[in-house]
Amino acid sequence: MTGMPWLLKPPVRGMTDCCRKLFRKMKGYEMNRNVLIISPVETFMIKGLEMKLKGKEVNTLYCPPKIKELKKSCEDSDLIIVYLDEAANDYSEAFVYLKDHCIEKDKKTVVIGSEDEISILRQYLPSSCILSVFERPLEMDRLIDTVENYLSEESALSRRKSILIVDDDVSYMTTILEWLRDTYRVHMANSGMQAITWLATNNADLILLDYEMPVTDGPKVLEMLKSDPRTEDIPVIFLTGKGDKKSILRVLSLKPAGYLLKAIDKRELNEKVSEFFMKRAAAGQEDR
Repeated sequence: MTGMPWLLKPPVRGMTDCCRKLFRKMKGYEMNRNVLIISPVETFMIKGLEMKLKGKEVNTLYCPPKIKELKKSCEDSDLIIVYLDEAANDYSEAFVYLKDHCIEKDKKTVVIGSEDEISILRQYLPSSCILSVFERPLEMDRLIDTVENYLSEESALSRRKSILIVDDDVSYMTTILEWLRDTYRVHMANSGMQAITWLATNNADLILLDYEMPVTDGPKVLEMLKSDPRTEDIPVIFLTGKGDKKSILRVLSLKPAGYLLKAIDKRELNEKVSEFFMKRAAAGQEDR
C-alpha cells in the first residue's frame, strides 16, 4: 500500500434545502417509526392495534391489499404488518408486489393470521422478508413489543454510515461486507449499472468501487456518478487489484476520495474507512 494515493480531505460541498429534504427521505438517513398495516378491512382489532402503536410513538397507516394503494403506501414504511383473513388466496397480486417491494427495499413484515393463511403468504414472501409470525388469537402485547424492539434496533442501525460496495466478484464483495458490517450498513452491487439503479432510490455515505468490471468499468461508473447531481457528492474510493501507474492516473482526474489495493487486509481496510469518515467530518466542521 506504500505510495498509493489517499485523498485525506475530500471536498464538502454545499447542499440545498431541496437536497436535504430528498436525503432525509432516503433509506438510512431518517427513521420515522412508520408502520404500514395491510388488512382487507380496518376492523376494530386493527384500530386497537393502531391506537396501541401510537401510544408508543409509532406512526401507523392502514392500507387494503390492493396494488394501487400499496404503491402509494409502502414507500415510507419502516415495517409492514400484514393481517390475513380467510380470503388470503384472493390477494396473490398484492402478495407478489409486497414480495418485490420487500426484497428491493430490504423491508421486513410481521404476519398475523391462521396457520393456513400464513402458509398461503409464505408461498409468495420469502422468510428473509418476515420478521415474525403471530397466529390468532393475537397476543397484542407481544406484537407491540416485537414492533417496538425492531424499530428501536433499526433506528440505531440507521445512524451508522452507509457503504455501497461495487464489484463483479461477488465472493470478494461478500468478504468485504463481512469485514465492515459490524460498524457500517453495507450494501452490494455486482455491476456498475446495478449500483446506479440502487442509488436512484437509496443513498450511500461512501462507495467502494472496483476498477475492472464488464460492460461498465469503475472509471466510467465514477464519471456517471459525477455527472448526476443526485450522486456527484458521494465519495468514491477505488478498491481494486489494478495498481499500475497508468490505471491510477486515469482516475485521478475524476478526483476519487481514495485508491486502495485489494491486497489490503481487514484491519487496514477498517482503519482507512474510519480515517476517511473522521477526516470528512472534520472537513465539514471547518467549512461551517
